Amino acid sequence: MTNHFVDYRNADVVLIIGSNTAENHPMGMKWVMKAKERGAKLIAVDPRVSKSASMCHVHARLRPGTDIAFINGMINYIIENDLWFKEYVLNYTNASFLIHPDYKCEDGVFSGLTHIDGKLSYDTTTWQYQMDGDQIKKDPTLQDPNCVFQILKKHVSRYDIKTVCQITGTPEDTYRKVCEMFASSGKPDKSGCVIYGMGITMHSVGTQNARALCILQLLLGNMGIPGGGVNPQRGEQNVQGSTDMAMLHGNLPGYLGMVYASKHKTLAEYIEKETPKTGYWSNKPKFFISQLKAWYGDKATKENDFCFDWLPKHDGKNRSFMSLIDYMAKGEIKGCFITGQNPAVGGPSTVQANKALENLDWLVVYDIFEIETAAFWKRPGADPSKIKTEVFLLPAAMSFEKEGSITNSGRWMQWRYKAVNPPGEAKSDLWIAYNLFKAIRKEYQSGGKFTDAIFNLTWDYDKPGDEEPDIEKVAAEINGYEVATKKVIPGFASLADDGSTACGNWCLSGYWYEDPDAKVPACKRRINKDPSGMGVFPQYSFAWPANRRIAYNRCSADPAGNPWNPKKPYARWDAVAGKWIIPDVPDFKATEPPEVSAKDAFIMSEDGHGRLFAVKGLSDGPLPEHYEPFESPFKNLISKQQNNPMALIFKDGMFKQLAEIGSDKYPCVAITIHVVEHYQSGATTRNCPSLAEISAHMFVNISPKLAQKIGVKNGDDVIVESVRGQITCKAAVNGVCVPLIVNGKEIEVISMPYSWGFMGLTTGASANDLTPFVGDPNSNIPEYKAFLCNVRKAN
Repeated sequence: MTNHFVDYRNADVVLIIGSNTAENHPMGMKWVMKAKERGAKLIAVDPRVSKSASMCHVHARLRPGTDIAFINGMINYIIENDLWFKEYVLNYTNASFLIHPDYKCEDGVFSGLTHIDGKLSYDTTTWQYQMDGDQIKKDPTLQDPNCVFQILKKHVSRYDIKTVCQITGTPEDTYRKVCEMFASSGKPDKSGCVIYGMGITMHSVGTQNARALCILQLLLGNMGIPGGGVNPQRGEQNVQGSTDMAMLHGNLPGYLGMVYASKHKTLAEYIEKETPKTGYWSNKPKFFISQLKAWYGDKATKENDFCFDWLPKHDGKNRSFMSLIDYMAKGEIKGCFITGQNPAVGGPSTVQANKALENLDWLVVYDIFEIETAAFWKRPGADPSKIKTEVFLLPAAMSFEKEGSITNSGRWMQWRYKAVNPPGEAKSDLWIAYNLFKAIRKEYQSGGKFTDAIFNLTWDYDKPGDEEPDIEKVAAEINGYEVATKKVIPGFASLADDGSTACGNWCLSGYWYEDPDAKVPACKRRINKDPSGMGVFPQYSFAWPANRRIAYNRCSADPAGNPWNPKKPYARWDAVAGKWIIPDVPDFKATEPPEVSAKDAFIMSEDGHGRLFAVKGLSDGPLPEHYEPFESPFKNLISKQQNNPMALIFKDGMFKQLAEIGSDKYPCVAITIHVVEHYQSGATTRNCPSLAEISAHMFVNISPKLAQKIGVKNGDDVIVESVRGQITCKAAVNGVCVPLIVNGKEIEVISMPYSWGFMGLTTGASANDLTPFVGDPNSNIPEYKAFLCNVRKAN
């Protein structure tokens, strides 16, 4: 999330793709509508007529799973029609950088694809820059065939309008309108905002979908400016916060790379391998060592590598969600804690996933209701007498029954106070985690292997006179403090690598530092003032990192320090005063003159530039390439490579079922969706009487043409079937989903909410009984948004 909700109002064009912002993020849509009131043009790219699409000037339907073809076609249109923002691209992106002369992409496969022990991987040697000593070779004319711009131009040249529309099913006249309308933002006095959601990420090419949007925005000069950016809408109130705090298995808090046993034998080895020489990540030793000090306190010293040896190490196996379920299915995991998730409904292939839970010895679930995961043993068709899993259900507190900070989609950290006490024996998740570890530590008093890390972990959050842990102590540790004085530090710039500072999460540092005007920690302030008039509101909550509202904001001015758009000035160099004028926290060294700071406008990147071509960080290619979903009605029209060769797939066991290409048995393309009445898997909302009554039935959106073909009308029961299972639900016959003409063939698209299960006040079939067990190779997110089904009338 480079910008924030309020900043949407500054856009001249808004592209909503893979998101139904109006229904799923109404507070974000509020600011989109403010932009529309100012005259901004709104575009929705969605297979369905969504609430968002109904509010937009242009709605482009596309076949699910073809986003890269759609976006690459826009990029091709922009380059071919000379609509890209040349001065921005030349100065702030790696367009001029020269790539290894042996780089190539042929038939959908990039150079360096290797087979090792039956596994595919890429040797990225040919993806790297050409170097002259420590300097990257460049061609400022952008004419060298090995420069990034020419490589990108050649790569997307295959995505002409005719080919793109054959793949996506988008009518050519509609597609051309989208290209023209959004390309109009690629001017100094215009800005274009991209808003996306899980319709982009939940694919076997999800990361590359998002990368394509980044390339689009860099070409148009829409990064780092008001009204611009690439802005994901998180699935719920604190998804951003949970990823900040290392929900993903490959991260430590603050997006520090995980420590791996096989390649990080010592602290020095970790720092050497994981710390780039340039860019802001060169400060990683300060962040990591301060984190170790926060965890191990006085025991962490320079002499013992700050207790690096005590830190649990990753074993190198894939520990993402789907892989963990697969390990359960194979009997390789004996016990599991689940909180804040409901995989019995919310994960892919739930028929098989629920079966996998039966192989556990024990399962601990803490939630506010008895969700389907806690009750998987009494699901329809299960035989409890044959299930050995011992299930423990711990009653948890609802969000308004506890105190603490949350981080929204705009990276705003906000403190929430407890409204009421939780009922009965329900406890906050902080209380559960805190007391669970104290119980584990007590058990270790009777002996155990390697007890030092257990006994010496910092765990001193008791609050006198209150059974709840002292959440303010937790907040102070996350923020960071001086070890000697225990004073909270003002931000991550104060962190050191010598053990003098402790910090649980560097990028959140400063949120607990007291604002001198508000007299409260930064995340608690609510000063509703916007001196800039541009929606910055710098003292309303805290935006990580460093309270910065727009990331990469040096890009809002030209290399000489003049705002690209004088009507919406953000960063501006005052030559007389010799300083920068900016309503935000600078994302650059504000003490440096413009010609210096312009060289590192993208401060988090090692080379200081926005990457049109990714030399590292992605396992499946340096440029986005269209691959078909793993279940598709068609062969790939762009190349011979049908699917993402690096995707996460399971070739053996119960999760290998996939429909054949162009299957006659499963002719419909299906997606899962959200509805405004129900929240995620429905665990909360289906237990709310009013919402359960308003939206009481699981349903599938089908077109009137399909309804007529199978002989059903609105409200009839239908059976929806995939190769993995079948469900019975209500037919919602309307114009939300209609057939698309794809490469001359008519294809039905259907959509289903995944918010129903067998528990709660209203029950229904789970759409995820049907979804495939396939994922993106970078994030490992499942491919919920493009799979094959059949719909027929229920008997």
